[in-house]
Amino acid sequence: MGDLSAKANLADLADTEHLYALGAVANLKGEILIMDGDVMVSSVIEDALIIDNSYDNEACLLVHATVGNWISVLIPENVLTKDQLETFVCSSAAANDIDTTAPFPFLLNGHLSAMDWHVINWPEGDTEHSHEKHVASGLQGTLHDVDAAILGFYSNSHHAIFTHHTTNMHMHVSTGEIAGHLDDVTLATGCILQLPQS
Repeated sequence: MGDLSAKANLADLADTEHLYALGAVANLKGEILIMDGDVMVSSVIEDALIIDNSYDNEACLLVHATVGNWISVLIPENVLTKDQLETFVCSSAAANDIDTTAPFPFLLNGHLSAMDWHVINWPEGDTEHSHEKHVASGLQGTLHDVDAAILGFYSNSHHAIFTHHTTNMHMHVSTGEIAGHLDDVTLATGCILQLPQS
């Protein structure tokens, strides 16, 4: 709705065990990724990617969950694209007694053939939002043949709330050198999907 002000303070979650979260920094000035309590807040300063590992940040969008135990599922070789992954995440969740009508987190670890990523750096005063403008506003890139850890949240009822209106997934990625929003992905063989253990 154009309100980019802070809606959550990461410091309020600092003592939460097994915290997994993703979102956007207040005023759309960066991306947030928290993996089992480890914080990566990515921002763009003078065209350089900066990663802050502290909870001293505020978010205009934040989705989070606590997960103590995960179920691991080998992703089949024929699941390569983002759309195929979305279908597989849903079917695997259902097969493991996860309610797919409610939001749930998932992890993906392994080697990626390719990935498109961005870190938003929204211009102040711009009130016209689109996915394309979000990608173009900060830093973006494509990486090939890279090991990565991905946190995603799946929901079929939160389009344009915490997922884009064309997908049921919102994913952020870390490669060790970059952390940001995952726009597209092509999986290599041997990737592991992890789902919350009920």
